[in-house]
Amino acid sequence: ASPGVVPLPGTAIDFSDLRSGARRTPERSQEDWTVCDRCEAYRPPRAHHCRVCHRCVRRMDHHCPWINNCVGELNQKYFIQFLFYSGLASLYAAALVLAAWLGPAGRSPAGMAAGGDVTNNRVQTAHCIVLLLESLLFGAFVAVVFYDQVSGV
Repeated sequence: ASPGVVPLPGTAIDFSDLRSGARRTPERSQEDWTVCDRCEAYRPPRAHHCRVCHRCVRRMDHHCPWINNCVGELNQKYFIQFLFYSGLASLYAAALVLAAWLGPAGRSPAGMAAGGDVTNNRVQTAHCIVLLLESLLFGAFVAVVFYDQVSGV
């Protein structure tokens, strides 16, 4: 979804009075509006220029490489939903690894039919530990970003 980009001006705007240092008294309705140095567009308050998208975005939070887009005014809701479901998927993955490692399915007859190889059991245990740590660390990271987004709203 579009993050809420500031439209580019249709014609070139003369900013010579702004860059010359001459102070104008702004009108009451345009007090907080600024001019972007890069795309030379009037931008509303809390709009920022994204270096990756090369556009000004209203209420820009950051440019997210996960969604390959800016998180702004119009798509922040979808980003929060994405974080919520990613966190749930991480918890589900951790629960599946724990269930496979500690539950009765981990001691299946197929595993015992292989002769109870000690090396194979150690590799499976190490694999479960690595997967559990990976899913928990990813879940913690997503939870922190989710908390930051919700507190920002």
